[in-house]
Amino acid sequence: MNKVWFITGASSGFGKELATLALAKGDGVVLAARRLEPLQEIAMEYGEQALVIKLDVTDADARREALKSATAHFGRIDVLANIAGAGSYGALEAFTSEQIRSQMELNFFAAAELSRDVLPQMRRQKSGHILNLTSIAGLVAFPGSGLYNASKFALEGFTEALHHEVKPFGVRVTLIEPGAFRTEFASSVAMKAARSIEDYAPLHAGMEEYYRTQNGQQMGDPVKGMQLVVEMVESDVAPVRLMLGEDAYNLWQGAVQSRNRDLDRWRRRGENTAIPGALKNTAEAL
Repeated sequence: MNKVWFITGASSGFGKELATLALAKGDGVVLAARRLEPLQEIAMEYGEQALVIKLDVTDADARREALKSATAHFGRIDVLANIAGAGSYGALEAFTSEQIRSQMELNFFAAAELSRDVLPQMRRQKSGHILNLTSIAGLVAFPGSGLYNASKFALEGFTEALHHEVKPFGVRVTLIEPGAFRTEFASSVAMKAARSIEDYAPLHAGMEEYYRTQNGQQMGDPVKGMQLVVEMVESDVAPVRLMLGEDAYNLWQGAVQSRNRDLDRWRRRGENTAIPGALKNTAEAL
């Protein structure tokens, strides 16, 4: 086998397509998700090449046991693909505390802790690749998507820092940042803010309409997107970020221009906040 993949959220969407492509090229794949039946359908023709694990990624004990089972079966893990996650929509004020924490638990903490837990063996191997699925919404914020933005922004920062920390050990780390793709993201699996606040009614109505009309109509092809991910994993040099979709690139470029205009307006006064005579900070961005 060329590589051994551990893929969360492998029962549908990006995770399913990535697992299918990896299996088709002869790699070993751990297919992990809450729903067993879709995983078994994907794995049934691949025998020992595929290992199906029922996994709630928010369960710490289950995560550790899943990694142990994967290592026992294949002997190693070469690629950890943190794909599991879900969207949410609504005004920030309208989410309950429980919803805020559950979104962060699924989209951020689970991926962060799985990444941490797989690193000891990757450091020993002096090789490995961690893929964390974020979104263009991990770089650009949208009204009505603030909670989802928060979970993905957090994963962006964690992953970029991790990339620099483990690079000396031969371990690669990449953020996957798609735009709108035809997955289940805009379906009923997205979490809606629990509270109803009249002032936000137009915002909520707009989000409901967006999810209703966009589901199944997105321009992004998840198969093509994951084919590019496989190519990137096989390449000699992996980027910190792999953005997928023309819409994602356009949104990012627009956000950069807007941020620069905003920052430049106050830059001179912002720079003039130094203590006279203090040493300049010579740290540079990596």
